[in-house]
Amino acid sequence: MKKYHLIVLLMAFVVASCRKDQETFKPEETKVDQSSDANYAGFYLLNEGNMGSNKCTLDFYDLGKGVYQRNIYGAINPTVPKELGDVGNDIAIYGGKLYAIINVSNKVEVMNAANAKRIGQIEIPNCRYIKFDKGFAYITSYAGPVEINPNYTQKGYVAKVDTATLKVVSTCIVGFQPDCLEIVDGKIYVANSGGYMGAGNTEKYERTVSVIDLATFKEDKRIDVDYNLHHIKADKRGNLWVTSRGDYKKLPSRLYFIDKAQQKVTDTIPIAASNYWLDDDLLYVYSTEWSYITYSNVITYAIVDTRTHKVISNAFITDGTDKEIQIPYGIMVHPVTKDIYVTDAGNYVSPGLLYCFDKQGKKKWVVRTGDIPAHMALLPKK
Repeated sequence: MKKYHLIVLLMAFVVASCRKDQETFKPEETKVDQSSDANYAGFYLLNEGNMGSNKCTLDFYDLGKGVYQRNIYGAINPTVPKELGDVGNDIAIYGGKLYAIINVSNKVEVMNAANAKRIGQIEIPNCRYIKFDKGFAYITSYAGPVEINPNYTQKGYVAKVDTATLKVVSTCIVGFQPDCLEIVDGKIYVANSGGYMGAGNTEKYERTVSVIDLATFKEDKRIDVDYNLHHIKADKRGNLWVTSRGDYKKLPSRLYFIDKAQQKVTDTIPIAASNYWLDDDLLYVYSTEWSYITYSNVITYAIVDTRTHKVISNAFITDGTDKEIQIPYGIMVHPVTKDIYVTDAGNYVSPGLLYCFDKQGKKKWVVRTGDIPAHMALLPKK
């Protein structure tokens, strides 16, 4: 197994000297817990950072050593002027490469998955989320500028990228402001949000999932779901679970089930769903539901059985630690140990926290992260 880069004082000095025009985090390591397994070396955590500040950062948790390394990208890549850039929106590993979607910087940063050394970048405007299939990356793009505008005219698209050359080879137009996507049986399913258009006018939100045929790379149809869609993920049977943000007023966030065979919504789970993680047949769901009526958040946690569609738990954190978490913002469940990782964005403008819970939902440890910790990607062992 390759050794991972340790952050040393010399690197920190170089980082500081290359970036005199902006604030940089001091690299740090924290010993937390050793919970290694035969399959994964650790995981990366992408911190979104505050919009307009170029403060997206990358952390790494070494499972074998039990060491959490904070802000590793800048030390490993000291010649990159603005480090990762502005607002990290997704992260994934494929074919030995680590892909970080940097939304407002209009790029996908590509690194060596083993050590986070920069390989290059893919330029895609207002990029959002990424999935892979047979040597290609598929990336959603809002296409137009970051702008709340009920009369927005630029539809979004999915970019098809050759992972060998890192070149965009084709695009497919979908709905307005497409977010997450999933690939099942030769089809790409894209959750359209219309998020830039719906503020102040619910009817302006998108409410469909675009279905793209992989062979032709053209949109086949739309599946009607609900307003302001966000996440979409397939279970073991290829059926799809889609989240709606609602309109932050009278229409609540909800979780929807699309039957793959019928190509339509056949069930609604009456819980709010900001984000989730699918582990085996269980969806670990949390919600931070903001209301412009009460000007407050309602935070909930749940586990949904994807076979029965039943909510089997309203508390996957069982020791009361959920009261410590100000704004749950990211989630992952380790497929082997079943440890549950939940991030806390806190006040959005200062470093957040990463919590680790065992499979019974009891806290094992907590560690400081970058600003707005959000997206995690497991690194397989060689």
